[in-house]
Amino acid sequence: MEDEFESSARLLPPKPEKVEKPERAPKAEKVERPFRVKLRGSVLALLRLPNKRSVRGAIHQLSITGGVVHLEKPLDEKLVVEIIFHINETTLRSKAQMLFPMWATQGWMQPFRFVDLTDANRELLDTGLKTFIGEGPAAKKAASGA
Repeated sequence: MEDEFESSARLLPPKPEKVEKPERAPKAEKVERPFRVKLRGSVLALLRLPNKRSVRGAIHQLSITGGVVHLEKPLDEKLVVEIIFHINETTLRSKAQMLFPMWATQGWMQPFRFVDLTDANRELLDTGLKTFIGEGPAAKKAASGA
């Protein structure tokens, strides 16, 4: 009987030696994205092309870094346009780089990012977007009935 156990022990794989795990790189700090407001086409925009022609669109989503505009026909990716739109009583005008378009059921959804939004315009846009979600000073004033 003793031989039986010895012979079966020889069939078991040898115990693995302790292997040190490589050190993991430190986790990158989480970068917080600016909030986005879904406008669903309620804000119209005019896009001025480099050849001085204009294209109309409706802003579907917007943040202080860029957004998504609904267009009848897509624009070339990486094309820099001037985007003009009203948010509350403010008219914003800035350069924007068009990103890769996505087909929608009626036209195209094309993301864009602002490339030269001034700090003053960024503050105006931030304040305007906060009124859409009910957090800005104008929204609080309207809620209080003033």
